[in-house]
Amino acid sequence: MFPRSDTTKPLYVQIAEWLENEILAGNLLPHERIYSQYQLADMFNINPATAAKGLTILLEEGLVYKKRGLGMFIAEHAQANIHKKRREQTLQLLIRELVTEAHNLGVEESELLEMIHQAITSRKDGSS
Repeated sequence: MFPRSDTTKPLYVQIAEWLENEILAGNLLPHERIYSQYQLADMFNINPATAAKGLTILLEEGLVYKKRGLGMFIAEHAQANIHKKRREQTLQLLIRELVTEAHNLGVEESELLEMIHQAITSRKDGSS
């Protein structure tokens, strides 16, 4: 449910990423009320202040909005904005790191592309 083990990311960042994943999966829809800091704290057995920091990340990125006295809600274009952010930031960073590591190991471009192709094929086959 929540990836707490084997990570160096702060818990509040993990909370924000988990919520983003819930939005991407369609489990949290536009204009739907998001979990409160107290609900998140109870769900993951963490301090409510930590959960609040995770929610603040989403608020600052415009993925959620506040309604005074009612809580926070999913923004209209949250899913599309998460897709865009992850493509432009996360995926590009991973690609740069992959290319750098392949270079350091002396892996040729054609071999790297074949490895990527094999990974895609195995994912489609459900064997990953």
